[in-house]
Amino acid sequence: MLAKVNSCALVGLEATLVEVEVYSARGMPAITVVGLPDAAVKESRERVWAALRNSGLTFPGGRVTINLAPADLRKEGPSYDLPIALGVLAASGQISADVLEGALALGELSLDGSVRHVCGILPAAHMAQSLGLERMFVPSVNAAEAALVPNIEVIPVEHLIPLVEHLLEVDVIPAFDRSSQQAPQDIPITSLADFADVKGQEHVKRALEVAAAGGHNVAMVGPPGAGKTLLSRAMVEILPRMTLDEMLEVTRIYSVANLLSDGTPLIHQRPFRAPHHTISHAGLVGGGSWPRPGEISLAHRGVLFLDELPEFGYKLEVLRQPLEDRQVTISRASGAMTFPANFMLVAAANPCPCGYYGDPVKPCTCSQSTITRYRQRISGPLLDRIDIHVEVPRVDFDKLTGDQRGEPSAAVRERVQAARDRQTARFASTPLLSNADMGTREVQEMIKLDVEGDALIRSAMRQLQLSARAYHRVLKLSRTIADLEGSEAVKAHHLAEALQYRAEV
Repeated sequence: MLAKVNSCALVGLEATLVEVEVYSARGMPAITVVGLPDAAVKESRERVWAALRNSGLTFPGGRVTINLAPADLRKEGPSYDLPIALGVLAASGQISADVLEGALALGELSLDGSVRHVCGILPAAHMAQSLGLERMFVPSVNAAEAALVPNIEVIPVEHLIPLVEHLLEVDVIPAFDRSSQQAPQDIPITSLADFADVKGQEHVKRALEVAAAGGHNVAMVGPPGAGKTLLSRAMVEILPRMTLDEMLEVTRIYSVANLLSDGTPLIHQRPFRAPHHTISHAGLVGGGSWPRPGEISLAHRGVLFLDELPEFGYKLEVLRQPLEDRQVTISRASGAMTFPANFMLVAAANPCPCGYYGDPVKPCTCSQSTITRYRQRISGPLLDRIDIHVEVPRVDFDKLTGDQRGEPSAAVRERVQAARDRQTARFASTPLLSNADMGTREVQEMIKLDVEGDALIRSAMRQLQLSARAYHRVLKLSRTIADLEGSEAVKAHHLAEALQYRAEV
């Protein structure tokens, strides 16, 4: 007898329909899995056999052939266990094949029949909704994630036996109750650091506020212990809260990367990723024989913090395309996959290997040639893609020990949100979200300088020897500064502040 069950395979961040076909026939006992399965899928036959037997169900004694169609699409992971088990039960007549129509199943089986967590549930739910499927059978721990997609019934499954009883209408499993989910805007944000905790560094805080208001990249240079890491962590606190669409975008990435915790079905806080400088190319931009998102995609709509920037060395060159295109394309022999990478780069570096070049208190022990080689680890084209360069000096003792607290992050975030609201209104008819997303054409159309501003940028182009890319980035930065001030026009003093951030420290 032949039975068919719907499941799916992940291709990048998208799910593709996979039809699990199970055929049970007479013959010598044998279980064959075909359809380009990987090792984990091939091993599912052993898990399904044990799970059915330990659940008091029957596994057919003859020849069982399991086909995962389409056969030219690679299948990987243990998520096919549950649909294979349901297909075996239907093919052997233990349940009706009709009850599986219009449904999609995903889940890993343990040997006792319980159903375990799998990754990629959110893309699978989106696919099921787009195909018009009516219900999903998913592990209980994944039910809240699947329920983020409306108009599809989510059946949480803890064990095979209750699922079989549900399909036989002996004891129906209630669908997941979406009303029990907390509204995203009501979920509290975990604070990494607050601007009020940072002593001094007012000019650096201003630079980070400008960066947050327009989504610009930042590089901070200063001695050890000046507060670069603390300021970077506080950066997340001044960014606007994510919209629901942004939350779903980020959650889809984390679902595919299998980084969602059981109690967090929805990523509601902007990501802050801080990879170590020993990370590999694949870990940074994504990759592998079957590509998975890297750190730059995990930082999508959030902050990618690269501490000790020169220590990353030549690996930084892979960031050039993502910083321009806001996405990364990974090509393999089997095809190319594109992952989103619209992140804010916040980089921190010491001015020299010992860290004290230019420090007014502690002398530098590095030779000039050593300092030159150290700084040359970061290429000019990469620095050209960073909008704001700011120096983070040593904090004075009086400021460090003083009782006066700085402006809290919440107050800064209000100004940043107001600037972002102006940008949202300006870009309402475009897919752009912030000033940093503007291309050359948008810069020319939306940023008009007066006579004084035009003279200033002409002079700066000659004196600072700015590239064409740097010219457009200065204009975008000045547009953000004007938005923070509430000005519709970009004036000369906005441009002057933007230019001072281009002077590499």
